[in-house]
Amino acid sequence: MRVLAAASAVAMAASPALGDEKPPLYFQATVAEQTHPSFQAPYSGLNSLRPGGESALSVVMDLGARIHPWSGAEIVVQPEIAGGRGLSSTLGVAAYPSGEVYRIGNPEPALILAKLTLRQAAGPLTLTLGKLSTPDVFDNNPVANDPHTRFMSWGLWASAAYDYPADVRGNTWGIALSYTHFWWSARAGMFLEPQVANGAALERDFTKARALVGEVEARSDRGAVRLLGFLNTAHMGSYAQAIARHVEVSDTRADGRTKAGMAASANYDFGGGRGAFARASFNDGQNETWAFTEIDRSLALGAVQTGGPWNRERDEAGAAVVVSALSAAHRGYLASGGYGFLIGDGALRYGAEVLAEVFYRAAVSEQVSLGVNYQPLFNPAFNRDRGPVHIFTARAHVAF
Repeated sequence: MRVLAAASAVAMAASPALGDEKPPLYFQATVAEQTHPSFQAPYSGLNSLRPGGESALSVVMDLGARIHPWSGAEIVVQPEIAGGRGLSSTLGVAAYPSGEVYRIGNPEPALILAKLTLRQAAGPLTLTLGKLSTPDVFDNNPVANDPHTRFMSWGLWASAAYDYPADVRGNTWGIALSYTHFWWSARAGMFLEPQVANGAALERDFTKARALVGEVEARSDRGAVRLLGFLNTAHMGSYAQAIARHVEVSDTRADGRTKAGMAASANYDFGGGRGAFARASFNDGQNETWAFTEIDRSLALGAVQTGGPWNRERDEAGAAVVVSALSAAHRGYLASGGYGFLIGDGALRYGAEVLAEVFYRAAVSEQVSLGVNYQPLFNPAFNRDRGPVHIFTARAHVAF
């Protein structure tokens, strides 16, 4: 599963006038070729990153329209075409290295309606409803929120332990309300969950499944901090029951299961085109991962520098690291040979998964950029018996 984060951390708290300043039509296309050479792996399972050298190509194109039918209102319509697949069919890494791919099996290009939202601002309040990507509204850190142009790992552009609601293509339907007062904002929302883990169909009965989220944000002229809490309810399986019964976690699903957790993030502008970010997130890890990625604790740190110091003002360089971990129940399930929808080697010698990422993006023009990313990965899927893995990406991006 992949979600494209919003382009601005303040977009959903902005005034109506700010929405009017944006162009009525927008377009972006990103082509990414990702590869890794062979690495050490004494065994593999159904959901393992393949130890032999491999490469994968992905293409994502978005064409959107912003319509302002009346004062303070904005309607966004965004079709998307996406094709290709990730390394090992987007399996085998918890903080998966490419935010350009979905967790689906079919690599053929597909046209979908990614967004159909109405945003209505009335003084300090902003109501958003429709089909959207949850990180458009919540957990939106401007230094690390866009895999098209900056950090690509799922553990860097989002808070990885926030199992945010989405279908297999990264979108959901819901409603959010934001209140902004000078230097702070508060947001709350309710969204649909998929009917099954990593599923395409959403459960439309809120009494059976729902995702509740609240977030507060405090801002200064140099940065911001955010604190988010969430409670997801869905037809989830229990890791403890799966271990006790010696079955897959999907065989233990029951209505009313929950996953609760928190996420905190911060960003700071040091001046001179240099910014930094931090993310920390946690969930209880008792029931199965449902929509995002199989991480129960996560810590990420990073920084970005524009190319001004070397007279390339439109260029960017960045470096970051994410450390991911599992709950005891989740760890025991994988060690017993269990599988989730993203990871599972058939056995486990547990260790924290560590992924670092460095990138350089060179601006060819105001609309076109070319970039390279390098990601050393240790203990893929939390398994000390596999890796390290060295992942390389070439990326082209067009936006206007």
